[in-house]
Amino acid sequence: MTALEDGLAELPDSVFADLLESEEAYCLRIDVPGATPDSTTVTAGDGRLSIEAHRQKDPPAEYSYVEERRQMILDVELPLPPIVDSDEATASVERGVLEVTLPKRHTGGVEIPIES
Repeated sequence: MTALEDGLAELPDSVFADLLESEEAYCLRIDVPGATPDSTTVTAGDGRLSIEAHRQKDPPAEYSYVEERRQMILDVELPLPPIVDSDEATASVERGVLEVTLPKRHTGGVEIPIES
């Protein structure tokens, strides 16, 4: 189990997240209903992934909140595996789902030319 999987396992039950993996990258998908790209911040570095998302709400002008039960603020910090190249990470928010792609560094050997 990677550090990222361990971190996801510690999230509250109210946070719905999926972790996918290919040979080239990890793909993290987290439900952020009502969040937009403008209300979401994702940063990666120093072995950590930080996510902050807020639900955008625009009630009609003639209404005001009596009680607010659907607030959503997601503020999480997850450990990244050392193989992740955080400089190449990308993120998007579409239809209430945050998708973060975390490319893996090339770990295969590279042949070194021998000079004569």
